[in-house]
Amino acid sequence: MTTIAIPSDKLAVIVTYFEMKKKPSIVEQQSDLVFSVWSRPDLNEYRKLFRKIGDEWLWFGRLLMSDEELQSILYNDKIEIARIQNGENILGFVELDFSDPGECEIVYFGLVPEINGKGYGRSLMAETLKRAWKNGIERVWLHTCTNDSQRAPSFYKRAGFSAYKREVDMHEDPRLTGHLPIDTGPHIPIIR
Repeated sequence: MTTIAIPSDKLAVIVTYFEMKKKPSIVEQQSDLVFSVWSRPDLNEYRKLFRKIGDEWLWFGRLLMSDEELQSILYNDKIEIARIQNGENILGFVELDFSDPGECEIVYFGLVPEINGKGYGRSLMAETLKRAWKNGIERVWLHTCTNDSQRAPSFYKRAGFSAYKREVDMHEDPRLTGHLPIDTGPHIPIIR
């Protein structure tokens, strides 16, 4: 066994990659969620929703980007974003990347914390898979990490994904760099 000391200002996470190589038979889920295409989102609105969903799980990647970097991703024709709503309430979003021929990466998939664990994820995944499996797509993939909900890997397996790779990623703790409030991600202790 190898043990590696992690500097106190860093976070180390285990990233697990999942894939689906055959279009599943998608069971329609009854839900009051509405998907709407969110093309060319306002960057501040996008970041606000990103934070509302991801702060608990220490999502920070998009928060480190300049407006120009983020816009180059979000306004790319190969990226599809859907906002999830219930009436006027925005409850989540899905971001799909079709940049690699024959593949779709589910880059972000999330719902606001107050509706997690209430069954909406199944509906969200069913609609996401319908959108991901376009003509010519042979593989849909995504990743999760140990900062995310402990339920995520089993949720993806139930949806039909198979784990195929694991990596260890180390990065600066976004709470200590000021990119996230110090009280976010309470399940990951801060070491000073």
